[in-house]
Amino acid sequence: MAQQQMSLFGDLPQNNEEQAVPAGDASAAMRAVELRGILDHAAYQYYALDAPQMTDAEFDRLLQELLAIEAAHPELVTPDSYTQRVGGYVSEQFEPVTHAQRMYSMDDAMDLDELDEWLARTDEALGASETNPVAYTCELKIDGLGVALTYRDGQFVRAATRGDGTTGENVTDNVRTISDIPRSLAPAGLARVDGQGRGQSIEVRGEVYMPKRSFVRLNEERDAAGQAVFANPRNAAAGSLRQKDPRITAHRDLATFIYAVADEGPISVSSQWEFLQWLGDCGFSVNRNASRCTSAAEVHRFCEQALAHRDELDYDIDGVVVKVDSFASQDALGFTARAPRWAIAYKFPPEEKRTVLREIRIQVGRTGVLTPVAEFDPVVVAGSTIARATLHNIDEIRRKDVREGDTIVVHKAGDVIPEVVGPVLEGEYAAEHAARPEWNMPDVCPSCGSPVVREEGEVAYRCVSIDCPAQATERLIHWGSRNAMDIDGLGDELVGRMVEQGLLSDVADFYDRLDEEVLAQLDTGRTYETTTKDHAAGDAIAVGPTIARKVMAQVEESKSRGLGRVLFGLGIRHVGANVGEVLAKRFGSIQALSVATPEEIAQVDGIGPKIAQSVCEFMTVPDNVRVIERLRVAGVVLEEQEPAEVVPQTLAGLTFVLTGTLENFKRKAAGDALKAFGAKVSGSVSKKTSFVIAGASAGSKLTRAQWTGAVPGSRSFQLALRTVAQLYAVGG
Repeated sequence: MAQQQMSLFGDLPQNNEEQAVPAGDASAAMRAVELRGILDHAAYQYYALDAPQMTDAEFDRLLQELLAIEAAHPELVTPDSYTQRVGGYVSEQFEPVTHAQRMYSMDDAMDLDELDEWLARTDEALGASETNPVAYTCELKIDGLGVALTYRDGQFVRAATRGDGTTGENVTDNVRTISDIPRSLAPAGLARVDGQGRGQSIEVRGEVYMPKRSFVRLNEERDAAGQAVFANPRNAAAGSLRQKDPRITAHRDLATFIYAVADEGPISVSSQWEFLQWLGDCGFSVNRNASRCTSAAEVHRFCEQALAHRDELDYDIDGVVVKVDSFASQDALGFTARAPRWAIAYKFPPEEKRTVLREIRIQVGRTGVLTPVAEFDPVVVAGSTIARATLHNIDEIRRKDVREGDTIVVHKAGDVIPEVVGPVLEGEYAAEHAARPEWNMPDVCPSCGSPVVREEGEVAYRCVSIDCPAQATERLIHWGSRNAMDIDGLGDELVGRMVEQGLLSDVADFYDRLDEEVLAQLDTGRTYETTTKDHAAGDAIAVGPTIARKVMAQVEESKSRGLGRVLFGLGIRHVGANVGEVLAKRFGSIQALSVATPEEIAQVDGIGPKIAQSVCEFMTVPDNVRVIERLRVAGVVLEEQEPAEVVPQTLAGLTFVLTGTLENFKRKAAGDALKAFGAKVSGSVSKKTSFVIAGASAGSKLTRAQWTGAVPGSRSFQLALRTVAQLYAVGG
């Protein structure tokens, strides 16, 4: 059958290892648990925050590793595994919407060989032959935000994001501002719907994206206004669609491509190719760069042409989606737990460019970690200009052997995050590279001049001063976080602006420098995008007296949170929330802790030599001592609070892990109640775990408990069960 095209860049030229599974069931299970945690966190950053911290390529690699482990060990598959569900999250700021049918993810082919393997399997499953080939529809994979549009009686009534695949976010008001979405289905399309659409509800699906020209304009506007710019068009589109104010969305110039339907039953079409034609008849925006192919060679040519011409498009693509064309064949193939068996996404390899590495600079994070960052001559990669990329740590620099002055190869891993691949070592470049000195980490912090330390067995270099300006913003945000001093209203942006404008430099400033009047006048760094009754577009937005009053009330209330939270909030390395409470209970005051020796601290049950050494080092830094004294003078409680009543320590010696959603308690409240009875509450499962309390939607901790052999011990077993039952009764 001849190839059919809607349009494709120009005439197509006529061009004539499995993942290793860790040894042993236990190690495989451990790696599976680890991978699920990594993938879940990365997916949250990508879908919920629109701020990816992991490259698409790395995410795909880890997902393939998890798939291989679960294929070799089916008993390790859990319902919460990323391989068994659709990626995505549902924000609480929008009304939830249940999709007509589940919106699935897509399995990936990372190269043409993997694509060929999928084509061969699919052909075989459908009984293809030379005289009866399987037809495939190839479409560009748009890099945007998935959306579902519902039409009743031919009229647009609702729009929702993909969310977790089953439930999305209601963004109807925002989507109404997107000009290429029809308010009603055109007569030519309705003519092919049962009853011409009367009494019918149709949910079509596609991608909301931001054209490249609009992305450039938006970032120029934000940069001129002193606002943070978006990393890429996909993040810009996602952030724009999730605005609470539809007027902001309208200003962002979004567009759509529609390509799928929840249920094709009411529509008189029998294939994806026909369906794309129907969408165009209805008035939807349909990507014209699509092709109907009947051989692997034709699919290859489409993918190669898409890759070669991607930069000519005014929108970002990151691959090609290949679908079995026939709807009947799609139904026959069905779905896995997370993806259709009748479709696959061929992912483009990262685009690489050469440039010159001019300097390796140091960036200091919240915990004092010094991160080397490569700064190079600007170069356009995957549609945008990049001039810097993290080098992570000194070991990574040594592994890649990059040196200042080198000609280097850079790419955007997953077309998102800039990355240095390595130096060019061909011909004369090799000799020039060898003549350059190796780069080394500094001995002192470039921000404050304090000593830099590297602990044995670790790759990170750290600044040990609490008064380091580069660490200030992140430390201040941590101080106000829920498990530390729990100062409601202290968002990242607000704290960042206070640091920039000189209101805060360390945690003591919350109590002896900040006041309600000054905070109310603080410039948030944002401006009004539209004219209102009291403000013109472009006017600066201040914090205002209402928010300032609430924040300062929270600051005052935080003074009595207790020593354990103070120790955690100070950001002492290796001191988490649980360790802070243990230290507070054992030493009673920060004064007693500050004069304790490493040996004395290490004798505390649950505290090892590494934590003890870290606490002692923190308490001997003069800047840290001064901050602690200012907290004391300001009225922050630095002593352990006596319990209101003596509770029998019936759970002493037992360690609990809480996971999932509990019926009568929030997890933290349940943990606090268990601790009151003498129990330890841990954030991870180990062989020391006595009990795992698993609520609804329990995740990887429950799985880990099953394979580590962490089971209720016989010692105090019935007593522990009675105590936990009492706690649940109280909670109810």
